[in-house]
Amino acid sequence: MAKVVIFGVGQLAEVAHFYLTHDSPHEVVAFTVDRDYLERDVCLGLPVVAFESVQETYPPRDFAMFVPVSYQQVNRLRAAKYHEAKAKGYQLLSFVSSRATTWPDLRIGDNCFIFENNVIQPFVQIGSNVILWSGNHIGHHTEIQDHCFLASHIVISGSVIVEPYCFFGVNATIRDGIRIARESVIGAGALILKDTVERGVYIGQGATLLGKPSNELKRL
Repeated sequence: MAKVVIFGVGQLAEVAHFYLTHDSPHEVVAFTVDRDYLERDVCLGLPVVAFESVQETYPPRDFAMFVPVSYQQVNRLRAAKYHEAKAKGYQLLSFVSSRATTWPDLRIGDNCFIFENNVIQPFVQIGSNVILWSGNHIGHHTEIQDHCFLASHIVISGSVIVEPYCFFGVNATIRDGIRIARESVIGAGALILKDTVERGVYIGQGATLLGKPSNELKRL
């Protein structure tokens, strides 16, 4: 059990507070934000303090930190705050929902946020500072490296390598045995069948309107 300071006061910070409170042994005791964004001193009934001086009130010898920042700047904002918190000496927690399906051999770094209904098969490695929103499938022998964000209902097949700073939109599908290059952005609904290129942006095709109404279809 740890006493935890959460970075942020937005919706994702509130979500993190909810999960840590209701599905972990940890106790959230405060929130912290950069001084330039310190617009209130209370969030969800807990104190909000400036990140620049957080260690004075909540020293890292006694408190841990959780940095649930979204995918802004292709995860670089979250990575920056992750490194700044570690430089202050904080232990960064990882949260894995009790409603996620995992196996004892799962290797996971720090400051990961893994929501409910993720199915993570055996021989999977997950780096640090990775967010897996709800309902994803992570296939066997897959490696997801640091600072990645996966939205919901993504299928990553077996033996896939995901390099750092990648983003996956909802319902993306990744075939087995390929490499998702560093800083790739995989759009919602995209189907990826071969290795991506570094910093590539992959957008799936939208649905096409058929030239006849549904009551004229011969088969459905």
